[in-house]
Amino acid sequence: MDLVSLYEIFRSHPQVTTDSRHCPEGSLFFALKGASFDGNAFAKSALEQGCAYAVIDNPAYADAADGRLILVDDVLSTLQQLANYHRRQLGTRIIGITGTNGKTTTKELIAHVLMQRFRVLYTQGNLNNQIGVPLTLLRLTADDELAVVEMGANHPGDIRELVNIVEPDYGIITNVGKAHLQGFGSFEGVIRTKGELYDFLRTRPQSVIFLHNDNPYLARIADGLEAVRYGRPQTDGQQPAVCGEVVECSPFLHFRWQSGGEEWHHVATHLIGAYNVDNLLAAVTIGRYFGVPSDRIDAALEAYVPSNNRSQLEQTAHNHLIIDAYNANPTSMAAALDNFRQMTVSPKMVILGAMKELGEYSAREHRAVAEAVSADGFDRVWLVGEEFADAVPPKARFFRTADEVIEALKQEPLSGYYVLIKGSNSMKLASVVPYL
Repeated sequence: MDLVSLYEIFRSHPQVTTDSRHCPEGSLFFALKGASFDGNAFAKSALEQGCAYAVIDNPAYADAADGRLILVDDVLSTLQQLANYHRRQLGTRIIGITGTNGKTTTKELIAHVLMQRFRVLYTQGNLNNQIGVPLTLLRLTADDELAVVEMGANHPGDIRELVNIVEPDYGIITNVGKAHLQGFGSFEGVIRTKGELYDFLRTRPQSVIFLHNDNPYLARIADGLEAVRYGRPQTDGQQPAVCGEVVECSPFLHFRWQSGGEEWHHVATHLIGAYNVDNLLAAVTIGRYFGVPSDRIDAALEAYVPSNNRSQLEQTAHNHLIIDAYNANPTSMAAALDNFRQMTVSPKMVILGAMKELGEYSAREHRAVAEAVSADGFDRVWLVGEEFADAVPPKARFFRTADEVIEALKQEPLSGYYVLIKGSNSMKLASVVPYL
């Protein structure tokens, strides 16, 4: 079936699923393949459960007598092409967002600010890969005035592939840091890959980027683009379009921002971590660019409450927890430790999980974390994961798994502490929260 014909079917059945366990009535099932499954095998089951059509790419599962089975060359490629075609038909203005750290939080802050004036579609959760991005675009309707689409990357070329599907009109790279080094090969590989968003926008007439003014790596690759800048106040030279700074962070972040010499706006957020000021300033800048009134920007940022184990503060019956257990890399780990060290609370404990996908850099980066926590500032240090096995400082305790941490907490209940929980999602450190 050609793309235009498939699009006509999609217009009549605009709900898409890739999970045969979730088949809304009248939806389209795309039979994706994975390392351990073949969606083609579940196509007929999806039809029986309520899907109107199933898109497959294995002729062995085709049935000439059943017109509901649509055979294509490659299901994933077809899903991506359909999403791009749908995006072009609607012409919705799209802000593309990527970066090493903070992109999901920044995406949500931007969306919440823009929703003060517009109907906005934005990426749900972290559906930011080759499957999640087209599924996001296929949720667009003619009523949506703006979209904020998050794009993630693990390897060179990932962002190039995604921007060619999304075709954003605007772009923001939150930052570049040491993450997925095993896939990128080096920090320079990270910069080049994130910069693929800028490379695409150079080809798009009247495109605009929102640029973190204080990040030299981003400034270096932004040549030739119209940039609306944000960052810290400058003591000399031209101020960015929006400037701001931390007022306090004990534990929630309070900051202030200013634009064009106007009065300062003071905002009290529900976010933990001084490093989030850059994410907040990005949302302010984009809100201002699209004409959201300043008081409504402030209200949106103050109302936003983080979730999904990202910069959350949770007070239990026994302790105060700072939960940042969704992801970890050397850059975000250093920022979280520095912020926690500066917080005027006591006593302090850190439970740190290993950082994944660092390849040949792993041993060095885990030693650096161990050295950072061995300095004064923390009353207890627990390190979790085999990657820390050869880098445990004298005052720290070592655990191979989160389950071992749970057993230790059962035997030695903790009370009265402020606890930073930080690690890669695969370390499952969120599972220790009920025992704190």
